[in-house]
Amino acid sequence: MMIIDPHIHEKTYSSDSTLSLTEIISRARSIGLDGVCITDHDSNEITDTANQLSKETGFLIIVGVEILTYEGDLTVFGLNKIPSEMMHAQEVIEMAIRAGGIAISAHPFRQNNRGMGSFVKEVYGLAGLEAFNGSTTPYNNLYAYGLAKELNITALGASDAHNIKAIGKYATAFQGTVRDIVDFIEAVKSGKALPAVLTDSGYETIDLSEILHNDNNLQ
Repeated sequence: MMIIDPHIHEKTYSSDSTLSLTEIISRARSIGLDGVCITDHDSNEITDTANQLSKETGFLIIVGVEILTYEGDLTVFGLNKIPSEMMHAQEVIEMAIRAGGIAISAHPFRQNNRGMGSFVKEVYGLAGLEAFNGSTTPYNNLYAYGLAKELNITALGASDAHNIKAIGKYATAFQGTVRDIVDFIEAVKSGKALPAVLTDSGYETIDLSEILHNDNNLQ
């Protein structure tokens, strides 16, 4: 099993972040992460630098991008050319799929007009949904988790970190080995993943499926 934080911002191309790549790696290693994803706002320009540092340090760094659509934010992986103008979520999802990549709904119920909310139900092709996001309230995270289960798409945990203490607050536990972005994309698509939360004793996975199943049986 590998624990990866799939949503972190680095300061070079995300102006609202205070984090450098070296700080991200150091903190990630210290709390038990096996890898991180850098998902800057509407930019993947850090790719070459991140890939080089990943080789030098032996620490997994995957580069995606957080794209703001008319309906809300998506984290996208496997898309080399980033749209130069705002697009609808469905268009970005289809663009990612055509490129062999994936799109994930980021913090869908965050109260800042950047989450897709219930519109997630109106699109097709999403590979995953951030069920537990470190910058979102517990209530809205649980709502997102329930929606992921309702739609039967992969529920992920992610920190959405912009500062050092936020890194890895939530992450995702992947079955097997994730060596690169290709493995990451396949792991999300296969659903062989669980959200995880950082505790004093390390990472613990979050699986409320049995509780939700029992609640459905009571209805």
